[in-house]
Amino acid sequence: MKKNDFKVLQEKIGYTFSNKKLLEESLTHKTYAFEANIPLEYNERLEFLGDSILNFIVAEQLYKSNRYFSEGELTRRRSIGVNNNFLANKAKNLGIGKFLLLGKGEIKQNGASNRTNLANSLEALIGAVYLDSDMNAVRKFILDKIFNKEFQF
Repeated sequence: MKKNDFKVLQEKIGYTFSNKKLLEESLTHKTYAFEANIPLEYNERLEFLGDSILNFIVAEQLYKSNRYFSEGELTRRRSIGVNNNFLANKAKNLGIGKFLLLGKGEIKQNGASNRTNLANSLEALIGAVYLDSDMNAVRKFILDKIFNKEFQF
């Protein structure tokens, strides 16, 4: 599955992009972009944005849900929900690896199963949802599709 099947991924994540280029960019690894014959954006900048948004949403939920927790306890709990292992597992469950656009070398090294690639692409997807919509839509995506009652705020 690749570009033509992004509709399947959108159904899985419960969000339909108005700007499909943002979705494609969020799934484009730099190795794919570098091998393309045309200039292509890749997901690292979206990953940066998505990481910040994810940290904010998790911090906000923890703050609202745990009135008596100290700053240290809130920080400890946030780190559980934003670490690469947790995010890679969520990306794997959403099937994101099937949609990653990877360079030939990255494909040979099983890049679609690489935990770092999976976590990074999920963060990039968060950034893309935000830019395509607003904070309420990205909050819903994060809480419903990433944390979906598995994470105790």
